[in-house]
Amino acid sequence: MTSDARAPTPPVPWQRRVMYIPGYDPVPPRAYRERYRREAARQAALSGYEIGLGAKRSTGGFGWHVRASIEGSATQTDMEVLYWADIVRGSMGQGVLATYGQLVRTAWIYIGSGALWRLMRLRKGPVIAAIYPVVVLLAQLAVALAAGAALAWALSAVMPAILAVIPGAALVWAILRWCQRRDPLLAWYLMHDYAFSAQAHGAYPPAQERRMADFAETIAEALQSDLDEVLVVGHSSGAYIAVSVLADLVRAGHVPAPGPALSLLTLGHVVPMVSFLPRAQRLRADLACLASSDALTWVDVTAPGDGCSFALCDPVAVSGVSPGGKRWPLVLSAAYSQTLRPATWAALRWRLFEAHFQYLNAFDNLPGRVDDYDYFRITAGPISLATRFANRAPSPARIERAVNRYTDPVA
Repeated sequence: MTSDARAPTPPVPWQRRVMYIPGYDPVPPRAYRERYRREAARQAALSGYEIGLGAKRSTGGFGWHVRASIEGSATQTDMEVLYWADIVRGSMGQGVLATYGQLVRTAWIYIGSGALWRLMRLRKGPVIAAIYPVVVLLAQLAVALAAGAALAWALSAVMPAILAVIPGAALVWAILRWCQRRDPLLAWYLMHDYAFSAQAHGAYPPAQERRMADFAETIAEALQSDLDEVLVVGHSSGAYIAVSVLADLVRAGHVPAPGPALSLLTLGHVVPMVSFLPRAQRLRADLACLASSDALTWVDVTAPGDGCSFALCDPVAVSGVSPGGKRWPLVLSAAYSQTLRPATWAALRWRLFEAHFQYLNAFDNLPGRVDDYDYFRITAGPISLATRFANRAPSPARIERAVNRYTDPVA
């Protein structure tokens, strides 16, 4: 006996493209793939879902493919790292004298503009993180000068004092060069980071603008695809880069309707470090543009336990550019003290850099609600960012007072 009945067509998996914009980080993109692979496996084991990585299927830059079964649905996600580590490495290729020159210029930019004092009214943690490399580099300079002077004094007993200065100066340079190359305290790296952000008093350098235009083209192309969601993730300095890239797309009318849902997730942002500078008109205009846009959903996640970010500071409001009809961002807390087990949090809280990257890691004490912050549900689950957080209230501890001295959003 035969039957004309056909097997039901399996449902089409939820499909998403994720564009990840790193912060000021010289590491290659594969480091982010390995972090995602490791932490996704941990979170899946903790939360009871399935997730696996494979070769990226879409065209473009470096990335990976994610197949998952989360919340009862199959999903497929292509993740891509929007690469600018070469620009970072180029900006870090400074000699000893040039780095100390950066220190003087960067300190003057933040102090002379008044930005430093206003930043301290928001969160002291990231300001201390910004002052830290200045203190360490000056301390290293003092130690090197003391060692060089001691050597010169000792040699002056057996040679003319003017000649003894030469090996003393060589020792000063050798000590500082060792500190720069080894950088055990990461102070030289951080000095380059803050100097890069401040080099044009808040304006984007030309090389960065060109790379951001490339990012915009990549995202615009994805928005023309048959996808359910295009999700842009900006971490640390990558958060303000993501804001400017998406503002360009919105203003240019490159967000099609109908089309894939466009979502922006900013993590551990440091927006005020740039938006509070006098020539950051471009960034301030971009913040105002996205804040009132109905072309996307913007969720901002930070944690008070992350001392390198402006935790729970609404980047639009504190920058003083909140437009009428402001919609975004939805400011949420990752609340490390609640979403991590006490032992995990105790081990993490003094590892400042890893705490700054915890947003990309597994959380071992999530309550399990759909609207909890879970990086892997957001990037590989079957629900868009807008739907996932549709009923989530913003953090009651968020900071919305305008603190910025410079509020002109138009160059």
